[in-house]
Amino acid sequence: MANFTSTYDGVSDHAAYICDINVPTITGPFFILIFIISITCNSLLLCVLFIYENLKNITNIFILNLACSDLIFTITLPFWAVHHLHHWVFGDSSCKFVTAAFFVGLYSSVILLTAMTVDRFIAVVLHKLNSNHTKRKKYAVGACISAWVISISASLHDAMKVEVENLDGKNYCYDKSDEQLGRYLQVSLLFFLPFVIIIFCYSAILKTVLQGLNRKKHKTIAVLLCIVAAFFFCWGPYHIVLLIKSLYKPIGCKAQEQLEVAYHICEMLAYSHCCMNPLLYMLSQKLRKHLLNLLRCENVRRKKRERDTRQNVAFTADSPHSQSLN
Repeated sequence: MANFTSTYDGVSDHAAYICDINVPTITGPFFILIFIISITCNSLLLCVLFIYENLKNITNIFILNLACSDLIFTITLPFWAVHHLHHWVFGDSSCKFVTAAFFVGLYSSVILLTAMTVDRFIAVVLHKLNSNHTKRKKYAVGACISAWVISISASLHDAMKVEVENLDGKNYCYDKSDEQLGRYLQVSLLFFLPFVIIIFCYSAILKTVLQGLNRKKHKTIAVLLCIVAAFFFCWGPYHIVLLIKSLYKPIGCKAQEQLEVAYHICEMLAYSHCCMNPLLYMLSQKLRKHLLNLLRCENVRRKKRERDTRQNVAFTADSPHSQSLN
């Protein structure tokens, strides 16, 4: 996250020098904007799920967990924004906590998306074997629990390696260990392996759908496919640049600056993903209807109408005119 780096001159005898790498000034404000959008959209999504939707539905279980994953990731954005705009002012403990939350959000998202895709694969492609809904629901809940356990365990390993260091009068929160390749491979393993699994599952799903089977599932599959595509569109370039940074050491400040600029552009694209899922869920007509009802306080009004109706019935039953009729 720092805006400098040290490298070696390719001409002189390994003379170390400092490259002044300017982070794009839009990065910090962009993170704040993403934070506001994500908090608003994911909070509305959670309200819709709790008020209008059946949380026993398997797809809704995954969507609920994904929304929580996005919110955990979102709470780290103001910290990174301050880091970009100024420097790390929150202390060493906060550095570790924010890093852990960042990776919990990242890892849980990809694991949950993979589990949700596998569930769709079972429901569509292996539909003849998909007769026990209760068993599938238990598997879905178990997959969600496993996703959180794996994510938290992996993020703790990452958090222990970061610390705050004072450089040139400013504090920076970053990974000081020499295991950069190991860290990037860990992130890539939890990205590219699920990517292969998801590609395989959706290839089989699309083949089955195009054969005319389970047409009632088309809309659900389309929404989930958009969600998965958005994840890999946002996070794919970021992970590719991470691998390049771990395997390639540019010589000279110009090459270093170009790589850093590419990294921060991909970083902004990746971090924007946390507010995309709720927007993609709105492709579902049912969720759009629920959201409109929520914004209009339709549920509150309905309950008020029902309460008023009960009061009117009670008042009519207790009125003297009603008693005289009896």
